[in-house]
Amino acid sequence: MATGTNIRTYFEGRWHEGDVAIMRAADHGSWLGTTVFDGARYVDGLAPDLKAHCERVVASAHALMLHPAQSPQEIFDIVQEGLRLYPKDAAVYIRPMFWGIEGGHMGILPGEAPAGFCVCLEEVPMAKPGAASRLTTTQFRRPVLADAVCNAKAGCLYPNNARMLAEARSKGYDNTLVADALGNVAETASANIFMVRDGVVFTPIPNGTFLAGITRKRHIANLRADGVEVVETVLTFDDFRHADEVFMTGNLNKVTPVAEFDGTHYQQGPMAKKARDLYWDWAHSGAD
Repeated sequence: MATGTNIRTYFEGRWHEGDVAIMRAADHGSWLGTTVFDGARYVDGLAPDLKAHCERVVASAHALMLHPAQSPQEIFDIVQEGLRLYPKDAAVYIRPMFWGIEGGHMGILPGEAPAGFCVCLEEVPMAKPGAASRLTTTQFRRPVLADAVCNAKAGCLYPNNARMLAEARSKGYDNTLVADALGNVAETASANIFMVRDGVVFTPIPNGTFLAGITRKRHIANLRADGVEVVETVLTFDDFRHADEVFMTGNLNKVTPVAEFDGTHYQQGPMAKKARDLYWDWAHSGAD
């Protein structure tokens, strides 16, 4: 089922209208879940950090022992071609994907053949700037690299995220703060997380249990360039209960303020607005 509308799919060397079938029943990805993807955004005629997203999907494929035939630059060029099919005022979600086709040793190891590849473009509107999220806790945790391919944006990781979101919804919340294996805060079920205390921005230090996102990295760089102190460190749930402000970051909506964490309420504050404004200022500047 599609998330957005006005879908176009690049598959087998050309662009197609609509949501095209791309996988077969015996493909390794269908059978054993060797799928990776990335997500970029096209907004106001801009596709910020698109090259970085193309690089990451190739790296994710290698992390799952797949053999991508397309380079990051080739993917970038394919996406740019597809985006020309949309008006400049369209808000488009950009999703390049690889998956295993042939099986190797015992059918479990991916084979040596090139991985399947496609790009899916969907019109998905940006969330309104004032839209806030309410967070709770979850019994489920982020895995470690010894247990799962945490160094990839892999489809096989997302059933765990779905369990987290289902639990949050059952408790009347939108999303959840998620712990790592040691019980410290890693991220939410769908995005990276930041908190503010006394004007200083804090975010969990990357420890291999979550993807430190491309958009996260961009916000850190933008805030520091604007003179804001940003600290990557170990953070507990109590740290978030004593924060002045909390916001999530990710590619889909860039910045999402957090209004509540399990009964602790926050201002939809100035740092989230600053991060959003700095991001779009950077994007419109044409800088890399």
